[in-house]
Amino acid sequence: MTELRDLMEKADRFLHTAEYVLGTGDYDSCASRGYYAMFFAAEAALLTTGLTASSHRGVISLFGERFVKAGILDRHLGNALNIAYRKRIIGDYGVDRSVTRQEAEELLEAARDFVRKVKSYLDQWAEKEGGT
Repeated sequence: MTELRDLMEKADRFLHTAEYVLGTGDYDSCASRGYYAMFFAAEAALLTTGLTASSHRGVISLFGERFVKAGILDRHLGNALNIAYRKRIIGDYGVDRSVTRQEAEELLEAARDFVRKVKSYLDQWAEKEGGT
């Protein structure tokens, strides 16, 4: 599925960008790119269920329902996606507050874990689909 592959490639690219900007001290951009890596991976996972959403909150909600509440993926991944969303809002739009180095580092680690676990799910899904 081309769209699924493209979303995961974008997730990987955004993770690399998050790592780079962390090293430059741009913690707001690190949080934003880390969140978007998670967001694109969540969108890819949703494609396996035939679902899409027209908003960030919609993707987060559907991901929680279809993957976390259903027990397909760990609960902490749903929590991490929600936290990353809130940090991304601060990073992208905050004027009176910025993302701290510690917050950026924690978000980046959560994003790496999130993308890795979604990739594992997608590999299992592709194996099932190919085996049918």
